[in-house]
Amino acid sequence: MTEERIETRVVHAGLDPDPSYGSITPPIHQTSTFVQPAPGEFSEEYDYSRSANPTRAALERALGELEGGRASAFASGMAATHALLTAALSAGDHLVLPHDLYGGTFRLVDKVLTRFGLAYELVDQRDLEAVRAAIGPETRLIWVETPTNPLLNEIEIEAVVAAAAAAPSKPAVVVDNTFATPIVQRPLELGATAVVHSTTKYLGGHSDVIGGAVIAADEDLHLRVRFVQNSVGAVPGPFDCFLVHRGLRTLAVRVAAHTANGRAVSDYLAGAPGVNDVRWPGFGGMVCFRHPDAVGLVSRTRVFSLAESLGGVESLIEVPQAMTHQSVEGTAAAVPPDLVRLSCGIEASSDLIADLQQALARVLSA
Repeated sequence: MTEERIETRVVHAGLDPDPSYGSITPPIHQTSTFVQPAPGEFSEEYDYSRSANPTRAALERALGELEGGRASAFASGMAATHALLTAALSAGDHLVLPHDLYGGTFRLVDKVLTRFGLAYELVDQRDLEAVRAAIGPETRLIWVETPTNPLLNEIEIEAVVAAAAAAPSKPAVVVDNTFATPIVQRPLELGATAVVHSTTKYLGGHSDVIGGAVIAADEDLHLRVRFVQNSVGAVPGPFDCFLVHRGLRTLAVRVAAHTANGRAVSDYLAGAPGVNDVRWPGFGGMVCFRHPDAVGLVSRTRVFSLAESLGGVESLIEVPQAMTHQSVEGTAAAVPPDLVRLSCGIEASSDLIADLQQALARVLSA
C-alpha cells in the first residue's frame, strides 16, 4: 500500500477515536494532575500535565507524523527554539545563524545564550563557501530559515546538510520550517537533524493561539528536548494544543489559498508604482517588497491589518524594521527601513489587490 498524500495525512494525523465514547474529535483533557491508583503508578505517562497530557500527546503525534520525526510541543515558537538550542548546545559551543533571520531568534542567542558561553556567527547561507568557512572545530549547530524572515531568501537545505556532514565537527542542521510548513517542505527528509515551528503561524492558522514545536529526527535528541521541556516547563495548555491540532486539519487547503493569493499579490506589486524588490518564494502567503514610504503605506490599508505575526486566515501587513525585527537593529542582521512584509490570508485576491492599490494611491497623493 502506498503512503497517503500529505493532504490526507494532515486531516488524520494524531487522531484516534476517543476510547470512552468514540468521539472523532480528541477530548480536551483540561487537568493539571491525574489520580494515581498507587504511589508512583499511573496510566501511561500521565501523572502531571507539565510532564505529559493526552491532548498534547495527540498534537505531538500529529506533528511527528507530518514532519517524519519525534515531536515535542511548547508554549511558543521561542520556547521551542530555546529548548532545542539548550538541548543541543553547551557552553563554549559555536552556532551558525543566517544573516537574515527572525528577530526573536537573534535576540535569544545574542542577548541570552551568549551570557552562558555560546558563540555565534551570522552568515549568508545562500553562499555555501561562506557556510563552510564559518564551520569551526567548536561548531555544533547550523540554524537555517528557509524562506528567511523577513527577506524571503531560500536556502538549499540539502547543500547545507552536505556541508555540515563534510566538516570535521559535523554540526547538526536545524531548520525553522514555520514559513514553508510540511505541506511544502519536510527538512528531515532532506537530512536535517531537527525542525522547529512556531505553531502560532500556519499550523494553527487562525491567529487565536500561541505555540511552538520541535521535531527531532533521532531518539537521542528527542529525549534531550523532552528533558528540557519537562525541566523548564514552557508547555502549552490542553486547549492551546486542541486549537493547533484543529488547525492542522485544514492546513493543506489553507496553504493552497495562501499560495494563490501570494502569487496574485506579488504579480500585482511587480508593476505597482513606487514598489521595488518584490519577493515571493513561489508558495504560501508571505510577500515582501520595498517602498520609500513604508510607514505611510502600512497605515493606509483596510483589508490588510497592521499587526505582527503571520500565517492566519486574515491578511496582515507590517514594517519589520519597526516591528518584528527591532532586536536586530545595529547588527549585521539589520532590516531595511523601507521593507514591507505581507502575510496574505485567504480572502479574495481581488480585494487584497484593491486594498494595496488604494493604499499606494493615497501614499502617492499625500
